[in-house]
Amino acid sequence: MFLNPESIDALQSGIVRDCLAMLPELIVCGTILFMLIVRLFPAFDQWHLGLEALTLTVLALAISFTQWLQQPPLLGGYDLFGHMIRYDYFTIFMRMVLLGFTALTIWLSLLTGIPDREDSADFYSLLLGATLGMMLMASANHLLMVFIAVEMASIPSFALAGFLKGKRQSSEAALKYVVYGGGASGIMLYGISLIAGKFGTGYLPDLARAMPLAMESGLDLVLVLGILLILVGLGFKLSLVPFHFWCPDVFEGAAAEVAGFLSVASKGAALALLGRFVLVLMSSVRSEALVYFLVPTLAFFAAITATFGNLAAYPQTNLKRLLAYSTIAQAGYMVMALATLTPEGASAVLFYLVTYVFMNLGAFAIIAFLRNLTGSEELSSFRGLVYRSPVLVVTLAIFLLSLLGVPPLAGFAAKFQVFQALYRAGDAYLAQGEPGLGYILIGLLVIGGINSVFSVVYYIRVLKVMIIERPIEEVEGRPAEELPVPPAQAFYASLLAAMLFLIGILWDPLARASDKGTTGFSRPRPAPAAVARSEREAQP
Repeated sequence: MFLNPESIDALQSGIVRDCLAMLPELIVCGTILFMLIVRLFPAFDQWHLGLEALTLTVLALAISFTQWLQQPPLLGGYDLFGHMIRYDYFTIFMRMVLLGFTALTIWLSLLTGIPDREDSADFYSLLLGATLGMMLMASANHLLMVFIAVEMASIPSFALAGFLKGKRQSSEAALKYVVYGGGASGIMLYGISLIAGKFGTGYLPDLARAMPLAMESGLDLVLVLGILLILVGLGFKLSLVPFHFWCPDVFEGAAAEVAGFLSVASKGAALALLGRFVLVLMSSVRSEALVYFLVPTLAFFAAITATFGNLAAYPQTNLKRLLAYSTIAQAGYMVMALATLTPEGASAVLFYLVTYVFMNLGAFAIIAFLRNLTGSEELSSFRGLVYRSPVLVVTLAIFLLSLLGVPPLAGFAAKFQVFQALYRAGDAYLAQGEPGLGYILIGLLVIGGINSVFSVVYYIRVLKVMIIERPIEEVEGRPAEELPVPPAQAFYASLLAAMLFLIGILWDPLARASDKGTTGFSRPRPAPAAVARSEREAQP
C-alpha cells in the first residue's frame, strides 16, 4: 500500500512532535557532534571545550524545565518513535536531574582541571554520551530500547573510568568495569530474549497485560527466569549485592570527578528504569503472582545491599573506596522504596535522587579538591585538616551528615520519604489481609533504620580524623602547613551544602514535584487478596 498525502502529513507531524519532545536529547547529541567536529580543525586543537559543554547542557536543562511547566498539563504521557520511548513527567523529571547533575559535574571538572585542554573534547563527549544513554534509560518503554539505552550509558562509562592515562590503577579499574559490564549485559540480553520470545513483544504495557495471565495457572519458570536476568543487569548498574564487586575498585581507580558522576548518574538512571519497569508491570489489576514475586525479591536485595554496604565501609582507609561502599548502601535504601511497587515509593526515589545529587557529588568534590591540594586521597593524610582547611572540612561534614540522615539536612527528608512509603505500603497490605507482604515491608523499614545507625560509625570516623586528631606535622614537632582553598572551589562546595539545608528545611516543593513525576503511573490498587475476595463476592 502506497502512502497518500494524508498519511504522509500525519507521519511528518508525528516526527515533528516526537523530535520536539526529545529536544533535550537532540541538543546533547548536537553537543557531542560539535565537540568531535571542532577537533578536526588545527586552530581549535588545544581549545578547552568545558565552557561550551556546560552552556549547551544548561540549555538542554532549561528546555526540560520548560517542558515540565507546559500547559496543558502532560497527564498520562504518550509514546514516541513507534512506542519505544515514553514521554511523561517521570521522563522529564529524570532529564532535569541528570542534566542538572551533569552540568554540576562539568563545572566541577573546570574547577579541578580534569580534563586538560588536549583531552577535553574526548572527556566531555564521553560524559555527555553516558548522560544521553541514561536519559534514554529513564524513558525506555520497550525491552529493546532498555538494552540499547543501558549499553549507551555503559560503554562511555567504561572509558571514563580509565581516563587517567598512565595510571595503572585506573586502567585496571576500567578493565574490571568492562569485564563485569559485558557479562551483566549478556545476562540481561538473555533475559530480554526469554520474555520477548515468550510473549512475542517487548512493549512494556503489552507485557503488563500478558504476564499476569501467563502466571494465573501457576509459577511460570521462563517468565520468572527472564525477569530475574533483567534484574541482574539492572543490579549491576545499581551495584546491588552480589553484583557490586566492580564498584569499590572502579571508584578508587577513576578520578574523583568520574567516580562522583558514576555514583549518582548511573544509579539514578538504573533506578528510574527499574521503577518504570516494575510500575508498568503492576499497572494490571491481576498482577497477584508478580506482586508475590517482586516484593520479596526487591526487599531481599535492598536489605542485603544496604547492610553489606554499610558494614564493608568500616575498614576502608581510602576516601573514594569508603564512599563507594556508602553508594552501595544508598542504592539499597532507594530500592527499599521501589520494593513497595507503588507510585508513592517511586516518588520517594525521585526525592532521594535530587538530594543525593548534592550530598554525594559534594563529597566527591571535596575529595577532588583535597587531591589537588595534598596529592593524596587516603584518610590518614587528612589528620587535623580542620586547622589547615576549615572550609573543606565543614562542607564535607555537611555532606556526610546528610548522607547519614541527620536533620535538618536534606538526607533526613529523603530517608523519611522512603521509610514513610514503606510504612504506608506495609500497613495497607496488613489492612487488606496480606500479612506476608505487610510484614516484609515493615521488616524492611526496621532494617533500613538499623542500617542508618550502622552508617554512623564510618561517617563520624572521617570527621573524627579531620577534626579531633592532630596533624601528623604537629606530632612530629613541625608546624602544619595551611591549605588555602581557591575561592571558586569554596563557593562550589558551599553552594552544594546550602542546597542541602534549603531542601532539608523546605522540602514540600520537591515532594510535590516528585509526586508530579509519578502521575503517569497507576495509583495504588487493592491488594491481590482483596481483589480476589471482591471478585468472588461479585459472583452469583
